[in-house]
Amino acid sequence: MVDQARARRLAKRISAIVATAIEYEIKDPRLRFVTVTDARVTGDLHDATIFYTVMGETVEAEPDYTEAAAGLEKAKGVLRSKVGAGTGVKFTPTLSFVLDTVPDAAKQMEDLLARARAADDEVARVAAEATPAGEADPYKTPRDDD
Repeated sequence: MVDQARARRLAKRISAIVATAIEYEIKDPRLRFVTVTDARVTGDLHDATIFYTVMGETVEAEPDYTEAAAGLEKAKGVLRSKVGAGTGVKFTPTLSFVLDTVPDAAKQMEDLLARARAADDEVARVAAEATPAGEADPYKTPRDDD
């Protein structure tokens, strides 16, 4: 029977171990701007998927995803050893790294929302300056029979 709570605790611990190892112990310059965002472990605790993002050297610089992926692939064995030593589980899970696309999707959503706000502002501006096409009071009023 799969213990989901144990898998979540192990995933959280693996995420912390890998993030600490990347930041302080592994000296590969390709991993300088790698950030671990999440980890997931299968129900049998044999496979762990680690999600990561890569930042650029500056705000305007494009991140080098291929170099970061190559650096993580090279450090996979060392990271797995550190996970095994840090978790104390009977079977150390195999590690796989997946680029996290959530920040890019969030940026795209923010851009779409900004465009929608701009379109709403334009419609409000046009509506404020608009005049009725017919009479000012288009509704019929009852006649006064004299």
